[in-house]
Amino acid sequence: MLTIDKKITKIEKGTLVTPSGFQATGLHTGVKRKRNDLGIIMCDTPANVAAVYTTNVIQAAPLQVTKDSIAKEGKLQAVIVNSGNANACTGKQGERDAYEMRRVTAEQFLLPENYVAVASTGIIGLDMPMDKIIPSIKQLKPDATEASAAQFNESILTTDVYTKSTCYQTTINGKTVSMAGSAKGSGMINPNMATMFSFVTTDAVIESDMLQLALKEVTDKTFNCITIDGDTSTNDMVLTLASEQAGNETLTPEHDEWHLFVELLRKTCEDLAKLIARDGEGATTLIEVEVNGAYNESQANQVAKSVVGSSLVKTAVFGADANWGRIIAAVGYSNAVINVDTIDIAIGPVQLLKDSQPLAFSEDEVSEILKNETVKIAIDLKVGDGTGKAWGCDLTYDYVRINASYRS
Repeated sequence: MLTIDKKITKIEKGTLVTPSGFQATGLHTGVKRKRNDLGIIMCDTPANVAAVYTTNVIQAAPLQVTKDSIAKEGKLQAVIVNSGNANACTGKQGERDAYEMRRVTAEQFLLPENYVAVASTGIIGLDMPMDKIIPSIKQLKPDATEASAAQFNESILTTDVYTKSTCYQTTINGKTVSMAGSAKGSGMINPNMATMFSFVTTDAVIESDMLQLALKEVTDKTFNCITIDGDTSTNDMVLTLASEQAGNETLTPEHDEWHLFVELLRKTCEDLAKLIARDGEGATTLIEVEVNGAYNESQANQVAKSVVGSSLVKTAVFGADANWGRIIAAVGYSNAVINVDTIDIAIGPVQLLKDSQPLAFSEDEVSEILKNETVKIAIDLKVGDGTGKAWGCDLTYDYVRINASYRS
């Protein structure tokens, strides 16, 4: 265990099933050539739920089914997920297939259909291979073991290199509250929810509307602050499920420890967001941009996302080129309030610009910094007290190779 601060502890071996009441598993159906491609998260009882979806106006059938399920009571007890086929832009047949996945899952686990969410990711425009999916749903046997959680983590991947998960615990009203997350995403990632899944489980006692309030606040500071390639996909979402088995007093903004719960959720989501950014298709470097002195927090995030989303900044990092001109250019077209005479820029510990004036620095030193697995860029605008961060990755030759051959 790693203590993050006095009240929140990171559980290094924690998984989606660490919070009380949850089970999971995954298996290989043959939709993909290898690796698991079908998974499920289960809760012992109907869990309160919050969700955030892609902003793409073209949304895949599974999103519509999930929205329909949640709209009934604001509760879920199972999430069935497949990878390898997005079931997007597949017309009426795609809708029927998504509802059939929901129906079969509900029947298999003796649940009302509206307690089942459906999520799919993969190639757009192909009919779902239901001859592989439906029999495999009936073979799923979720449990609360670390191994089964790992099977689920693998089942949601597409072009990801590695699985992404995290887990934290805190104490609220003297009760241990756990929270864990699993995510996928490595390409078509752009701020405002894109091609990613994130599933968060917690045993905190909290109603769905309050969980939605917390998730919206946290999403704006985490998942909406990552970008890989500027594309926004059709399928993807964050789902947060609360089993309410921790025994704490019901959490609302008036609760003395509401801020602690929100911070627990923020840390969980930030971990997952950074793991997604780090695993960008072909990426070798995680880029973190921190902006201070912006007009307000919203504009700080706006500038940070502009810089981390710049293809020229990304390629400069990949090439270990200390070209700060690309950074200040991205600041300039961010549409934020700036004073062109007061901008500071640093890469790692090396300051390159002071009050918009170039400083002498060692090209070799900065080049070595840019070869690290994580590169931090700091910008101070000096026009206000707004602060913000965004995360992304370098743009490599492999990004082109992976996406040029995605369907083959």
